[in-house]
Amino acid sequence: MDDQISIIEGPPPTFEKIESGWVMGLSESANQYDLAVTHLRTFNGPALVERCHRAWRQQSTMYLNYRNRLGLEETAPIFAARNVETPDGHMLLLWVRRDPEEMEEEDSTDSDDQDNDNDIPF
Repeated sequence: MDDQISIIEGPPPTFEKIESGWVMGLSESANQYDLAVTHLRTFNGPALVERCHRAWRQQSTMYLNYRNRLGLEETAPIFAARNVETPDGHMLLLWVRRDPEEMEEEDSTDSDDQDNDNDIPF
């Protein structure tokens, strides 16, 4: 279980799509992926970042393990991690690769939710 970071409670993570910046240099691959960042609260961010570094030094892949909106388990490969200390505690920033279809599904779900907020009940 050292090759994954698991979200064990709380809502599914939100992924913000990245289209420019330094992370684009890390995404070179034979497959096409969308790059995203997520922010997670944690009790020990430095230990989780160190676990990522250990896996990468061994040429292994780290994964973010979480449950999606339907409650199904999903994973996303992590390619960068950073811990930020805030007044509320540790915040873990994880840059992950996602399949383009997954990102489109989330975008369409978000826009559907926004459209429903503006509906007027009769």
